[in-house]
Amino acid sequence: MQTIREVMTADPVHVPEDMNIMQVAEIMRDRDIGDVIVTNGSSVVGIVTDRDLVVRGLASGNGVEAMTVGSVATRDVQAVGPDDRVGRAVSLMSEQAIRRLPVVDGGSLVGVVSIGDLAIERDPESALAEISQAPPNN
Repeated sequence: MQTIREVMTADPVHVPEDMNIMQVAEIMRDRDIGDVIVTNGSSVVGIVTDRDLVVRGLASGNGVEAMTVGSVATRDVQAVGPDDRVGRAVSLMSEQAIRRLPVVDGGSLVGVVSIGDLAIERDPESALAEISQAPPNN
């Protein structure tokens, strides 16, 4: 049985919860990623996706200049440990309808595992795995 450590992305991009959402959007653009982990010190307090920035931030009409990432992040974050079995991540993602899980060890963020990571490992010939491995087209 594989562990999360074997499939996770180590050192995921994370930002403090008081960072402005425009700065977070720029980080996502520059790193070509669709999500970041939101932290308070070394503790995970949320996750935010590019969609969250648009739907909860930009479309709210509340003025993005003063809006922090903490105000648009999903706060009820599920997490796994690096030594957990991959099956645990699959179950959590399925049960909770989520696509990404922070990987936490001793209370500190050490990685992230996505549904695409799991597809690549479990079924490398699947359409999701192929899409996840393809270079970006934008």
